[in-house]
Amino acid sequence: MNLAIPGFDYHRIAVADGVALNTAVGGEGDPVVLLHGFPQTHLMWRHVAAELAADHTVIVPDLRGYGASDKPAETGPETYAKRTMAADIVRLAERLGHDRFALAGHDRGALVAVRAGLEHADAVSHLAIFDVVPTLDMWEVLHGADAAVAFHLYLMAQPPGLPERMIAASADEFFGHFLDVWTKDPAAIPGPVRAEYLRASREAVPSIVADLRASSGIDLDHDRADRADGNLLRMPVTVVQQDWGAALGYDAAAVWRAWAPDLDHRLTDAGHFMAEEDPASVVKALRDLLAR
Repeated sequence: MNLAIPGFDYHRIAVADGVALNTAVGGEGDPVVLLHGFPQTHLMWRHVAAELAADHTVIVPDLRGYGASDKPAETGPETYAKRTMAADIVRLAERLGHDRFALAGHDRGALVAVRAGLEHADAVSHLAIFDVVPTLDMWEVLHGADAAVAFHLYLMAQPPGLPERMIAASADEFFGHFLDVWTKDPAAIPGPVRAEYLRASREAVPSIVADLRASSGIDLDHDRADRADGNLLRMPVTVVQQDWGAALGYDAAAVWRAWAPDLDHRLTDAGHFMAEEDPASVVKALRDLLAR
């Protein structure tokens, strides 16, 4: 890891057999855990974490398989199931002395956060989700030519072998594509940070593919089971996202309300990487959530 969040201390914290998470911790007060997305690391939260640390203990890990955290080989679908990755985060908080915490996730980290909220409701006091749709609903709303915006999901859903080789052959171009097309303000991801995202992703191709592959299989099975059982997110939930509903022809707020009865749904004019493009609005959404 070449870059760090200023003022934060770094730890390697064991959360499972053979898996330790690189974790930045700063501030004092009620704990808030921030989970990054694809193709990023914990550094995406650098602005937001610094603001929240004024009155919260802020915990910012690299997810299993990403950044400077351990990257276990995919021995089966459970290795990178969101259930497994959510258990990592609950264990991480416990190791830091917190049996209850607020949780926020962006993109892939948001899917981990949702799974934590569904399966560890006693641990998650508040839940914030940034620019993602639940796994089950994501596959239901993608169809026809509109699904081309999510071509990477279909590529990484393929069995092990081909997607890893294809992506590794041009890793910087592949991951850089998303940093470019999903960003409205390129200056929000300065050169050194972009280089760190590319380096970290280039070194984690198998585990990143395994993470996304899980969302076409085991994660989907877990969401289906929750829908059938009526398992909901019972804590206060805030969702902030671009207007993907209008773009893809569905009611995004209604999709989320079916999972989260206590919902504050907001749209943003920022791009996908809103914690970097518009950190002030993200901090406000989090503070509003924590006040509920």
